[in-house]
Amino acid sequence: MDSTETKAATNWLDQIVIRHLRPDELTALEWDGAYSHFRRVYARALQRAQNGLAVLWVAVDEAETLIGQVFVLLNSEFDPQLANGEDRAFIHSFRVRPEFRSRGLGERLLQVTEADLVARKFKIVGLNVADDNSAARRFYERHGYRPVMKVSGEWSYTDHLGAERDVKEPGWRLIKNL
Repeated sequence: MDSTETKAATNWLDQIVIRHLRPDELTALEWDGAYSHFRRVYARALQRAQNGLAVLWVAVDEAETLIGQVFVLLNSEFDPQLANGEDRAFIHSFRVRPEFRSRGLGERLLQVTEADLVARKFKIVGLNVADDNSAARRFYERHGYRPVMKVSGEWSYTDHLGAERDVKEPGWRLIKNL
């Protein structure tokens, strides 16, 4: 990449705004219907954020189109080992639209997320990555995350139609000291 290409890539990323999700943007998380089945999961995440238990970051372009997201659980009511509200937080739902991947947006989202956690005095951040997502695992490891344990990746949720769905995404828990 020559200096002109580098400048163009930098200029593109400079136009992206990373901020907290607004309640009226909840449906934008569905990415044009691709993730509609997570509608209730997203509503619950927003409720946690409104109660101070989570932070929902989004990346938007000049047209205010949501092109990336990362959710941070600050305090888990189910598992304080994941997030205890004091020094340990948990990242989940980290996504960048495919057409914007490998352009620095994921790294920028991660930097904003980690800087916010440091400002909140968190010391450790964790996340899970699926076995079949080797690109994501390489990304996290390049940014200082290290695997600490195998996880079953089993969880369930109620989809947008009210049906219970069971998920099994075996993978790894990765952590990073901030």
